[in-house]
Amino acid sequence: AILLDMAGPSFFGVEGWKLAPGHFAERHGLIIIIALGESIVAIGAGVEIGVDAGVVVAAVLGVAVAAGLWWLYFDYVAIVAERRLENAEAGREQNAVARDSFSYLHFPMVAGIVLIALGMKKTLGHVDDPLKAVPAVALLGGTALYLLAHVAFRWRNIHRLSRQRVVAAVALLALIPVGSELDALLLLAVVTAVLIALIVYEVVRFAELRDRLRHQVAGHPAAD
Repeated sequence: AILLDMAGPSFFGVEGWKLAPGHFAERHGLIIIIALGESIVAIGAGVEIGVDAGVVVAAVLGVAVAAGLWWLYFDYVAIVAERRLENAEAGREQNAVARDSFSYLHFPMVAGIVLIALGMKKTLGHVDDPLKAVPAVALLGGTALYLLAHVAFRWRNIHRLSRQRVVAAVALLALIPVGSELDALLLLAVVTAVLIALIVYEVVRFAELRDRLRHQVAGHPAAD
């Protein structure tokens, strides 16, 4: 049923859609927030033993990961996407942007968050032991999927490649073969470090562009 619902706009077209761009973008932002909230709930649900220093550190790292995922979406990606939707020609073009950028590309973002939540939940239950293959792949692969979905999201909106997010995603995917050999806490720390490094790079590298984006009129969607 989900696949049929998602495939419907491609098969039957989007001409009949009537959009309120701001509301449409906001609703999808709320979907991301809800998914991130569930990932934080998974942190508490994963604790299977008494709380010790390792569990506390893992919980802090888990919250940091969730905060990083939030930042990577809402810092500028969501702003650019909403402006692109608002400035698309009403009708077929605007509906196609809504379909591709929001209805389709938010699905892998949410799927990535769900996988990350699974990995974090298992980490909290086994902080001093290596994760099994499935949760290790979920943690690393889910984070990579989330980042690559952002890359596709940005490309669809403004046809620009977010190289730094591709590099971060590839680095995480490269760790999958050894992911189940590292202690769960260390693996979560690595994921956290990658996200923090990515955020710091973007904040410094694109400081002027980010500031311009926040101060320009919505009629200029080409900003980074």
